[in-house]
Amino acid sequence: METPETAVNLKTEALKNGAIWGAINVIIFLITWYIMPNMMSSYVYSGLSFAIGIALAVFFCIDMRKKAGGYWTFGEALFKIFVMFVLSMAIMYIFNIVFGKFIDTSYPSTMKEMILTKTEGTFKSLGMEGEAMDKAIASTSESLDKQFTPTFSQAVVGFGIAAVFYFIGAIIFSLIFKKTRPVFLAVNEE
Repeated sequence: METPETAVNLKTEALKNGAIWGAINVIIFLITWYIMPNMMSSYVYSGLSFAIGIALAVFFCIDMRKKAGGYWTFGEALFKIFVMFVLSMAIMYIFNIVFGKFIDTSYPSTMKEMILTKTEGTFKSLGMEGEAMDKAIASTSESLDKQFTPTFSQAVVGFGIAAVFYFIGAIIFSLIFKKTRPVFLAVNEE
C-alpha cells in the first residue's frame, strides 16, 4: 500500500511522459528531415514512426500503471493516457507548423512536392489517367496545403480531429492496460 510520501501524482507523470514522447517525435523528425528528407514521404518512415509511437505508448502506460501501485481502473487510466497522448501530439503538431513557417520555410513546399510525386506515381500504377488523375492530384494538393500551411481555423479543426482519434486510442490503451485490484487484496488492506 502506498504511503502519502511515496504517492506519485499521475497527472504530472502523464504530462511528463507526454512531453518526453513529443520531444522524441521532434528529434526523430529533425534527424530524418536533415539526414534523409526523401524518406519523409515514404511508407517506411510512416511505419517506423507508428511502431516507435506504439512502443513508447506501451512503455509509458506500463510505467504509469506501475507508479499507480500496479492497479488502476479504466476510468483512472483513460484520463491519464489521453493527456499523455494529446500532449505528445500537440507538441509535434505545433512544432510542424512552427518549423514550416519560421525555421525551414522550404519544408511545406518540399514535402508537398514529394508527396504529389509519389501520389501521381500511385495513380499511374492504378491505371488512372487524364482528367480524373488531374482532379485527384488537385484535390490532394489542396489537402496538402491545409496540412502543411494551415490557417488558424484549419489548424484548430485539424487539432480537434486528431484529438478525437487520440481519444479513441486512449480508450483502447486504457482497456488494455487497466488492471483491477483483486478482491482479496482490497479486503486485506482495509
